Amino acid sequence: MSEPMLRLCAITRAYNRGRPNEVQVLDGVDLEVAAGEVVALVAPSGAGKSTLLHIAGLLDTPDSGTVWIGGADMTRLSDARRTAARRDDVGFIYQFHHLLPEFSALENIVLPQLANGVAPGAAEARARMLLGQVGIAARADHRPAALSGGEQQRVAFCRALANGPRLLLADEPTGNLDPATSDVVFGALMDLVRGTGLAAVIATHNLELAARMDRTLRMTDGRLGAV
Repeated sequence: MSEPMLRLCAITRAYNRGRPNEVQVLDGVDLEVAAGEVVALVAPSGAGKSTLLHIAGLLDTPDSGTVWIGGADMTRLSDARRTAARRDDVGFIYQFHHLLPEFSALENIVLPQLANGVAPGAAEARARMLLGQVGIAARADHRPAALSGGEQQRVAFCRALANGPRLLLADEPTGNLDPATSDVVFGALMDLVRGTGLAAVIATHNLELAARMDRTLRMTDGRLGAV
């Protein structure tokens, strides 16, 4: 059996640790996600799903437990190597697109590639290819202010995949959109994920969207369980 792309082992995380108002957010979380698998993470606000995604994506460190990506123990790496792994192996999508307003849709996708050492011509070609895959190639030269909310979020999807990550982490990626737009944009995201075969964990409140993924996990009392 192949190594899972993402493996979390006995992850714990508490806030205000050691104080009377300590809050145990994650309490021995185990999770495995295979390459090509899309896992829905369902939890109410404040239940710790964002903390879990931040730890899985190497933006935060657990109090205990280990994070493995592609068979490598990320908790044993230096800060510099963790930063490199986060840049090369992980793509992030948030509820709000966070696009750079002074740059076009195309440039927002090109810039992270240039920062990763990709040649300008190759970076632009990949950006145009990704925009075409989500159906907004004709909007490549428009700045975010000239794009609809759904178009902005599709650009954010493309940016997250610009450097070819092996793991995608998304926190309510359609939560800021109306239901009709959310359905279209989520379909575009799933097409991108399926087309690249990367592992993905997508946090959502929308059970209908969760049902379109391979598995749904619910976070309760700091632990994960199948729905």
